[in-house]
Amino acid sequence: MHIHFVYILKCNDGSFYTVLTNNIEQRIAEHNNKQGGEYTALRTPVDVVFLESFPSKSEAIILERQIKGWSRKKKQALIEGNWSKIAHLAKKQFHKHTS
Repeated sequence: MHIHFVYILKCNDGSFYTVLTNNIEQRIAEHNNKQGGEYTALRTPVDVVFLESFPSKSEAIILERQIKGWSRKKKQALIEGNWSKIAHLAKKQFHKHTS
């Protein structure tokens, strides 16, 4: 059984890149050697700012997809471990329209 990792990279331009792997050391080295994909190759060096492990790939995929759909603010809260901010950002914001 392989352990699977979901991780967020902070690229040299300040952007975040979320992905999963079953070999974290190799993938980080590949990213920083410009072999990790076009997005990160143009934004090296990268730093791992979030890392979570899972016993199954399917569990990792669920979190990866969820994070990819999040706003930058929500990703930043996750990186900071600020669960109350994540909960606040998860609430739908409704604006009252007045006539």
